[in-house]
Amino acid sequence: MIKTLAVHIKGYILPSVLTPLFMILEVVMETIIPWLMSTMIDDGINKGDMQHIVTTGLWMLLCALIALFAGAMGGVYGAKASAGFAKNLRQAMFENIQSFSFANIDKYSTAGLVTRMTTDVTNIQNAYQMLLRICFRAPVNLIAAMTMTMLINLKLSSVYLIAVAFLAIVMAFIISRTHKYFTQVFERYDDLNASVQENVSSIRVVKAFVREEHEVGKFNRAANNLYKLFVKAEKMMVSVSPLMMLTIYGSIIAISWFGANMIVGSELTTGELTTMLTYCMQILMSLMMLAFIFVMLTMSLASAQRIAGVLNEESTLRNPEHPDYEVPDGSIDFNDVTFSYSEKSERPVLQHINLHIRSGETIGIIGGTGSSKTSLVNLIGRLYDVSEGSVKVGGKDVRSYDLETLRDEVSVVLQKNVLFSGTIIDNLRWGNENATEEECVNACKLACADEFVRSFPDGYHTKIEQGGTNVSGGQKQRLCIARALLKKPKILILDDSTSAVDTATDAKIRRAFAEEIPDTTKLIISQRVSSVEHADRIIVMEQGEINAVGTHEELMRSCPIYSEIYIAQTEDSGDFDKKGGN
Repeated sequence: MIKTLAVHIKGYILPSVLTPLFMILEVVMETIIPWLMSTMIDDGINKGDMQHIVTTGLWMLLCALIALFAGAMGGVYGAKASAGFAKNLRQAMFENIQSFSFANIDKYSTAGLVTRMTTDVTNIQNAYQMLLRICFRAPVNLIAAMTMTMLINLKLSSVYLIAVAFLAIVMAFIISRTHKYFTQVFERYDDLNASVQENVSSIRVVKAFVREEHEVGKFNRAANNLYKLFVKAEKMMVSVSPLMMLTIYGSIIAISWFGANMIVGSELTTGELTTMLTYCMQILMSLMMLAFIFVMLTMSLASAQRIAGVLNEESTLRNPEHPDYEVPDGSIDFNDVTFSYSEKSERPVLQHINLHIRSGETIGIIGGTGSSKTSLVNLIGRLYDVSEGSVKVGGKDVRSYDLETLRDEVSVVLQKNVLFSGTIIDNLRWGNENATEEECVNACKLACADEFVRSFPDGYHTKIEQGGTNVSGGQKQRLCIARALLKKPKILILDDSTSAVDTATDAKIRRAFAEEIPDTTKLIISQRVSSVEHADRIIVMEQGEINAVGTHEELMRSCPIYSEIYIAQTEDSGDFDKKGGN
């Protein structure tokens, strides 16, 4: 874990080195000042030597100024190092998440990833700054002050050794008990963030069903669970402060008592006792700093483990050693394919799929909810890998291709359409960042989107709100189809991506595809028979298996499932504008 995180200090090594060096310089100066004060008392004030007092005072002032400068520079470089470290961690996590396969993404909740990149990284940032500053300053200060007290009076300095040993035992006990609570705390943060994210993203549904009170209650429960865990952890940590103060005041009393007796016995001077008391405060303040660091590190340990988990997560999909960088054509072959999302699944999602699609064919895929239509097409672009068998595109196993090359040739319009913040043309250029405005307009014409885009005051430069909330579902679907067409793919997959448009528009889109991109293999998943009945072939899916394959006429004669769907959709209510679409 430490090795995983330490790699990301790269670029901020110099500030990470300078910070502790400045902190050590500050400690050295602060350690010299009490010693100078001792000589001022014993050799200056007690002997009435004004010159010695002035000279020593100037040396003390110089040491104080150097300590002030060192402390300030330590703070500046510590902030640079910790903020840079946090930036690198966030960037590394985000980059690694981009490489995740769907199988990897399924392991983490969105809220959990957000918590890791915000709260957890902030904890690491604070801990790293404390580590560079206090974790170097406090031990060095402790060792330097202990060394000076031993040089002054070895017998009296044993009081500090007892105090240090006592506090070390107490801190070790407390940390061992609180770590488990802090680990659970960040899991509860995930639940809290999930509640907020789900509520905000689905606020229209919440208001439509008047569920605000239910959502508030759910959030309050998540917040209350987080509160209870923090209270448990803080109950353990709260004992640190009184034990610290007890040790500090006990040490001061012990030093004062034994030191006064030693002065009477001429074993110690007044200046030495004053210095011992000053070092006492330095030693015990160092211990308090270390205690604070231990608290911070205890909290951060849980965060570090969660961040390292994301950084160490390796994509289940990798490029082969010598990948192919060219997809010959849009032919697709499923050879005895079986697929499960998890090895623990009782039953595969797809079972023994054998299917051969010629390049340029238009294939319709229909079936009931849960028949694994989407799972089937996800294997073509290698969003998942097959469990058994093979999927070939252009006559080659998809696992032999460079992933980017394959996915550039397999364009998918997903079931859940997503538009990003920016203009319409910015969104279209996700398909091809170098596309001209003319190419974008042409793609929109094919997707029947040009007319409504031009109706906006700013046309193709209209701003899209986050999530595409200022366009309708049908408009969003058509823009996503246009975006996919800009890739000029060899294979185009429409995963129920015309469900929000009327059948007349759906028919126009299909006609445009047939006329303008005849060489592109088109797979159309739909719940509507009208969307697939004119396909070259139609695949009927049932419970993860291919029930039948054929043309509309063939399936009407030979496939009861297909004929039942067709009759149910056309004889009763039907599609209100099916006639217009034809």
